[in-house]
Amino acid sequence: MSNATVVKRCETMLSEVQNHLRDELLPFWMTRGVDKEYGGYLTYLDKDGNPTGESLKTLICQTRMIYTYSSMHRAGLGGGQALKIARQGVDFLIEHFWDKEQWGWYWTTERDGTVANPSKLTYGQSFAIYALSEYGMASGDLRGVEWAVKTYEQLQCLAADNCYGGYYEFLERDWSKKKPGKYGGDRKSYDVHMHLMESFTNLYEATGMRVYKERTVEVITLLLKRILHPETGLGIAQFAYDWTPLRQILFADVWGADRDVEGEARPLDNTSFGHNVECAWLLKHAIHILGLNLDDYKENMRKIFDHACKYGIDWKNGGVYCEGPASGPARERNKEFWQQAECLIGLLDAYIIFQDPKYIDAYENVHRFVMDKMINHKVGEWLPLFDENNNLIWDHMAHAWKINYHTVRSMIQSEARLLKICG
Repeated sequence: MSNATVVKRCETMLSEVQNHLRDELLPFWMTRGVDKEYGGYLTYLDKDGNPTGESLKTLICQTRMIYTYSSMHRAGLGGGQALKIARQGVDFLIEHFWDKEQWGWYWTTERDGTVANPSKLTYGQSFAIYALSEYGMASGDLRGVEWAVKTYEQLQCLAADNCYGGYYEFLERDWSKKKPGKYGGDRKSYDVHMHLMESFTNLYEATGMRVYKERTVEVITLLLKRILHPETGLGIAQFAYDWTPLRQILFADVWGADRDVEGEARPLDNTSFGHNVECAWLLKHAIHILGLNLDDYKENMRKIFDHACKYGIDWKNGGVYCEGPASGPARERNKEFWQQAECLIGLLDAYIIFQDPKYIDAYENVHRFVMDKMINHKVGEWLPLFDENNNLIWDHMAHAWKINYHTVRSMIQSEARLLKICG
């Protein structure tokens, strides 16, 4: 396939991405989400984008929405209004989610900011760093970096595992470890450490301070040496403290969807196509921000991209499956919105790095599934979940764990990569 053919295909898809981002996603989120009575964000929206009346505020969604509106502003979108929406979210976060006695961010609050779940989950602390550093870069408001650094310091003091490396993840309000099993007090995970790489990269970008670069490199080394399988290069979901791989279970304090936490543990060789590709593109971004040598990491990325193309993509019906083994067909064959979003970005990076047209074929497959099936064009946001035959399972536009973070970021990042390919 000639470069001219690739460019022509990408120009068509670029137009669709730009139109969806500016004419559908941004209008949807510029008119929804803000809690005009208490501040912060209301994240429960039905299939038509209308509030459901549910009002629990989760640290994940509050911080991710701060990040998204800030990233809109940094991308030149939102006409200044996006930054105002981000700022009021920061105001609410600092006033109501910060534990003024034990420090760190609470996991959930009621609509008015009354604490509902005071747990300190490293996943949530990580997204506070990510969001506040992004807000700081977007706004120049010194509170952004100040609170991102304060959060980082809490993690280093109270959640870092100085024996085996990495970070404890499920902690009580006083930073003591939660009970084992479904409460997570005896486990570490791929997901959390991947996002710590993401947040530390952003903190370094916002400050330029060497210590944050060094800490990001430490997490990257941990990912490559402990968390990604030494032979397959794919992510192992969960571990004991000493990095012994464990079968993946669902946790009581779950994010991503409200699913039954009593289900059977997944097989040990189970891996997530979405997390793997997300990790690869976040790693490429970290390499760029930190000034590392991309050539040192190419083979790690190639293994992830090739596995996703071979087993993760539904080449018949379109889209990306949820999970599967290191070798062989996917086991969980539903198609969730966030895997599609992350694979769009990652597959474009794969083409940019390796110049292999198979990655454009893979990108176009997922792009068409998203544009033709997953986006509710009439309303403006993405539908959350389909089965393997592309039958709709869930139809809400937003939830306690689903907002604009994956969808808007995917379109902003995909646009930038398609523009680069198209020259």
